[in-house]
Amino acid sequence: MNIGVFDSGLGGLSILRHLTKKCLKYNFIYLGDNAHVPYGGRSSEIIYQFTKKSVDYLFRQNCKLIIIACNTVTAVALRKIQDNYLKRKYPDRKVLGVILPAAEIISEKGYKKIGVIGTKATINSKEFAIKIKELSKKTEVIEKACPLLVSAIEEGTNGNKVVELLLKKYLMEFKEKKVEALILGCTHYGLIKNKIKKVLGKNVDIIDEGEICADKLIDYLKRHPEIDKCLGREGVRRYCVTDKPKRYRKFFEIFLGNKFKKEDELELVRL
Repeated sequence: MNIGVFDSGLGGLSILRHLTKKCLKYNFIYLGDNAHVPYGGRSSEIIYQFTKKSVDYLFRQNCKLIIIACNTVTAVALRKIQDNYLKRKYPDRKVLGVILPAAEIISEKGYKKIGVIGTKATINSKEFAIKIKELSKKTEVIEKACPLLVSAIEEGTNGNKVVELLLKKYLMEFKEKKVEALILGCTHYGLIKNKIKKVLGKNVDIIDEGEICADKLIDYLKRHPEIDKCLGREGVRRYCVTDKPKRYRKFFEIFLGNKFKKEDELELVRL
């Protein structure tokens, strides 16, 4: 059986890169629902319906466990998927998100004041603050939506003046309030981690979800041997999308951090 990784687009490949690096032997199937991207401006019900279809597809591909590598989906739809949909339709399968691992790190490190940046839908959901407060009641959480950052990152991360200008604008509040750490609450943001660090300074820790999710997945499988023993270990990688963008090779190389091999062609699928 496989581990599924789902995102509303291709940004979740940055999470997959860390997962496959740390969990090299496992079989992974990536699904990007880029026919409907972006999810961030859509209603919670529409996001939930899109998520159900993607979960169904990955379970049909023999996935035992799905990682939702999208903060918007995790914030808006994960709880409903876990509490309602899985119990009713897939009681023996698991779906995990990217927000709880970040919240656990905040609690483990004992930060007292932290920042979170993400899409409007992610920030409006307050899911980061909710999860962090559940684990660390005394931690102050300052959240800020960065609606223009994703498109600027996709235009090019090297020397991109627009990205630098946006970061100075979006991160000013965190500098003024002297946060101890900043959670990168969007899969794209890890690509500009060094630029963010430069703006905030060396005393602010940057919480990159990709690195955390990989470590937490290893811990999860150790705690759930009944799942681990079901997973295939041939190192298979499949990449599926619901629409093939013209610049998909560029995006894959950006997010996966290497050249996209010809034999790794995208599979165009219908949900």
